[in-house]
Amino acid sequence: MEIGSREWQNFIIDGARELGIEIDQRVSASFSTHASELINWNHRINLTAITSPRDIAIMHFLDSLVPVACIPDSARLLDIGSGGGFPGIPLKIIKPSIAVLLIDGVRKKVNFLKHVLRVLHLEKSEALQIRAENLQKNPEFAHSYDVIISRALSDLKSFVKNAIPLLAKQGTIVAMKGEVDQKELDSVRADTLGDRFSFEVENYRLPLMHALRSLVIIKSLH
Repeated sequence: MEIGSREWQNFIIDGARELGIEIDQRVSASFSTHASELINWNHRINLTAITSPRDIAIMHFLDSLVPVACIPDSARLLDIGSGGGFPGIPLKIIKPSIAVLLIDGVRKKVNFLKHVLRVLHLEKSEALQIRAENLQKNPEFAHSYDVIISRALSDLKSFVKNAIPLLAKQGTIVAMKGEVDQKELDSVRADTLGDRFSFEVENYRLPLMHALRSLVIIKSLH
């Protein structure tokens, strides 16, 4: 199975259906372009350690689609630590009405993100080289994003602390993780969120993968 082939595109479509998400050939063709550019650029810069067509389909693209139900139409989405564009670019492709800002601290990765946004002609989309802790100090971005998401989590508490100043009224923070540690969740609840936010964890498994993954969904109540 080769990236961009009809077989690969159908694999994506079938996998999304297993997750309860319907996508069409337009979406799968855009995913093919993104994936092809990812592999081409990966020879020059370190974008991903996942390189097989099957694993890229499942672990990058299908995984990126899981939180789509958390994102309202026309939402402003911030993807922190976007790296190769996940989950922000696939979410923008499947929900064209949203506005997306992709941020990463590594210039070469941001150059790749800007390239993919141009190649795919994705409007209302931007990539910036900046770390979340610096973005949240800039008044221009304060309380600007309806949904803030990340798959590049080193520490849940740090992610939430950086996200809160950037979150719009009644916005949603989504952390995409592997299995979550209950102590970590309790610490975030107690030290960071208080009674201003609701908090839930949704567990899921990707098609053909046995590992448990989780969405930590934090919603502002004010």
